[in-house]
Amino acid sequence: MALLVALAGGQSGGQVAAEVVAQQDIADKYPQSELYNKPVEVIPGVWSAIGATAPPSYENAGHNNNLSFIVTGDGVVVVNGGASARLAQALHDEIRAVTDQPVKLVIDENGQGHAVLGNAYWRGQGVDVLGHVETIEVVEQEGDFLLQAMRGYNKDRAEGTEIAVPNLSFEDRYDASMGGVEIEVLRLGPAHSPGDTQVWLPGMGMVIAGDIAFHERMPPIFGDTCTHCWIETFEGPFTALGATWVIPGHGHPTNMAAVREGTVGYLSDLREKIGAHIEDGGDLAGAFYVDQTRWAGLDTFEELATKNAGRVFEEMEWE
Repeated sequence: MALLVALAGGQSGGQVAAEVVAQQDIADKYPQSELYNKPVEVIPGVWSAIGATAPPSYENAGHNNNLSFIVTGDGVVVVNGGASARLAQALHDEIRAVTDQPVKLVIDENGQGHAVLGNAYWRGQGVDVLGHVETIEVVEQEGDFLLQAMRGYNKDRAEGTEIAVPNLSFEDRYDASMGGVEIEVLRLGPAHSPGDTQVWLPGMGMVIAGDIAFHERMPPIFGDTCTHCWIETFEGPFTALGATWVIPGHGHPTNMAAVREGTVGYLSDLREKIGAHIEDGGDLAGAFYVDQTRWAGLDTFEELATKNAGRVFEEMEWE
């Protein structure tokens, strides 16, 4: 538990955004592997390879999200298929260094490329892959687009990657308990993107949150993101879990106070600024310039801040 205690120290409420320094160009921390970071044991039995908080690139091999795994008494559960077959294999190599137990289940946290493009590797190993029904719909409809985008930045590191749709599905809840570890796979409500999935370990007070929770990088807002729905899901059923520890979709493991500030704090602040802009008769062009300097310390601020403002304007204009 030392890792989490160290990371959680001092991260409370409004301090988080000010304390984090953006680092979009930091070097690969684990150059001997496709993984950006070597997996660390966050709490006993729960490991995570923390991805870069920068956009996907050849340098980070698309490992810009968190690839986690749970070692139970009867097998391993992996959270996220990974951005490519090679990245999935690199994670598997690390799992084998930790335990002789086989991987028995892979859970995709959503339908984004860095969650699902490694699925074919795992299916080739005979491992079941679980996805929310909306995740499966995204992979079926947009899988080739995701693959081509990954090939564009990953070049030779895309070798061997194919589209594989999860062979198991769920809608609201899936019981993945194994080897004496209670594992609840949940879809708590609309948030960041279709199929957003949380993995709740009630016996450990740990939630592997996926992209409902951010704190070190700016939350990206997509064209189909409902920001007020995201806030409601976070403040309602997600908070009601009562988690002590959070592994977010991106960034280091932390606590609920940190991800609330980085997620609800950011979304609420941006909605307030855009709402005032609309009330003043402002247009879309002006929305790009609303003041987001409070969040300038978050990674990917330069890439996302103005895009997010425009998308929230388009959303709130019709609310």
